[in-house]
Parts: sequence; structure tokens; C-alpha cells
Amino acid sequence: MDVPEFPKAGFVRLSQILAPFGPIPVSKSTWWQGVKDGRFPKPMKLGPRTTVWKAKDIRALFEGNVDG
Repeated sequence: MDVPEFPKAGFVRLSQILAPFGPIPVSKSTWWQGVKDGRFPKPMKLGPRTTVWKAKDIRALFEGNVDG
């Protein structure tokens, strides 16, 4: 899957990860359950209401470069 507009570095918010604007076609509830289960990368908190993920971790997920 080629998503040229997805960043290669930096941080991304959930709205950039999940479809229709992002490369991962799952719902928010499925995403958060996957984070809890360890299927999806863990987020980082930048503030009390700001949660982000490393773009390289998400890119590895949809490009199939994830170990495990």
C-alpha cells in the first residue's frame, strides 16, 4: 500500500492514522483495542489532551514491516 502523503518522520494524530484520511481502515474502538492488545503501536502523550504516535511506527504497520 502506497500512501505518499503519510509522513516518514515525526508524530501523527489518530485522525491521520485512521481511514478515510489515513492508511489504516479500522474504527477508533478497534484501534484502541488493538493498542491495548499490543497489535498496534503504543501512543505517546504530549499533553493532557494530546496523544500522538511515531509516524515511522505507523508506516511500518501499514507497510508490513512489523516484527511479531
